[in-house]
Amino acid sequence: MSDELPPIAGDAALQLCLEAELPAESAGDLTRALRVLRAGRSRGAALVLTWLDTAEADLAEAGLTLEQPRRGPRRLLRVLPEDGAAWLPGSLPHGLDDHDLPNAPLVAFAAFDGRRSTLPLARQVDATLLQGRLRAVAAEAPVLRLQLSGPAEAVLAAFRALAEDVPALPPRAALPEMARALARMQPPRPRRLGAPVLDPDMDVEDALRRLIGHLAEVLLWHAPTAATGEDPTGVHQMRVAIRRLRSALRAFRPAADGDSLRRFDAAARELANVLGPARDWDVFLAGLGAEISMALPNEARITALLRAAGTRREAAYDALRNTLAGPGFRRLIWDAVALVATAPWRTEGDVEAEARRRDPLPDFAAGVIDKRWRKLTEIGPEIGHLPDAEFHALRLEGKRVRYVAELFAPLWARKRGRRFLARLAEVQEAFGLANDAAVARALVAPLGLKGGGASLWAVGVAEGWALARARRARSRAAAAWDELLAGEPFWNQG
Repeated sequence: MSDELPPIAGDAALQLCLEAELPAESAGDLTRALRVLRAGRSRGAALVLTWLDTAEADLAEAGLTLEQPRRGPRRLLRVLPEDGAAWLPGSLPHGLDDHDLPNAPLVAFAAFDGRRSTLPLARQVDATLLQGRLRAVAAEAPVLRLQLSGPAEAVLAAFRALAEDVPALPPRAALPEMARALARMQPPRPRRLGAPVLDPDMDVEDALRRLIGHLAEVLLWHAPTAATGEDPTGVHQMRVAIRRLRSALRAFRPAADGDSLRRFDAAARELANVLGPARDWDVFLAGLGAEISMALPNEARITALLRAAGTRREAAYDALRNTLAGPGFRRLIWDAVALVATAPWRTEGDVEAEARRRDPLPDFAAGVIDKRWRKLTEIGPEIGHLPDAEFHALRLEGKRVRYVAELFAPLWARKRGRRFLARLAEVQEAFGLANDAAVARALVAPLGLKGGGASLWAVGVAEGWALARARRARSRAAAAWDELLAGEPFWNQG
């Protein structure tokens, strides 16, 4: 995998090849959708691919695999990007020189058996459809993947158009990685998790492109878990990724702005608004709700309250599932890919923004964090008696500082950044506990109304419990705030 992102797709001659994954049952819908875009006859042939590795999985450990078609030369492929390397969601595995293959014998661990069909589409785009099955010794799984190649703008437009009618998204893992996971009876390995790590040698524009691609992969990875509703980690991590993404978009606005980024930010906000209720009910039921249940285990009215809360949680997850299965989420992901590939801010921004994109990344980052820091700390040291609305606003400002500080901290000495982030995390944890309690009060209040499923007595208990918890958390936040202000910002040190 190259350490460089693909060139900006401003040149009409620039070619791009991207892949989408679809559920096998969508094959008919995909065929009909492609028929609308077709510009010639399709051709098809049988395709068999076999993947090999050592018995100790040395290639897989390095993020590689050896692919052997039934006809033609074998290829050494990178299926996982290297740490810190650039990545464009939807990219195909990258071919490497195979002269460094391990000396140990290679054995087949899985294969693809199916058909490869090619179809010319409008605007000089070529479509390649892979349909068949992955096969391992003890398991098999259906495969439906679509690859589009051609002029970059046309490829991106075609995927966005298809996504309106079929569930086409960049794959969460390359086909050989899915084969490895199937053979080992394990989940595939994620390409990207957590926060992106930037390098001080990057320019400002490259940093923005990398973080958009990284966080789009994080969203893709956690979406299936979020949709099931069985593990709250999925919703939580998607929500964190959206917040990181939106915070970064705002942070980079002095250097990159325009209608495309603003529309993308608005779509990300819509997803955040759907993730929010599901996460809020998860936090309530696992936190304050569980505490009340333990304190009053045999109280039928509390049981009814929690049952009603569970019903609201399921409704929130139903709404989230509909969103993740709908075209809006697919548009968001393909728009992220388009932003990375085309950098529309180059034509939509102004001259001053263009100059800032040429700034050294640490200089740009220091200015962004310092501006956020000054806004956060202008309230002064006394926060213990702030009204609830002002306390909540301070919490949001703290979250914005934390996301940009977390993003840019690797540009400086890591020890300094870790100390600052640890103090800021302590503040945010205390702020978060207070906010969770405030959110809980707002969540349970409607449950006591007619048809809400809970008695006013139970709602009152929950609200009182939440109020007491919030007061304790605010006291803790004031102490953590003092510690934060006493430290020295890492970005202002030489």
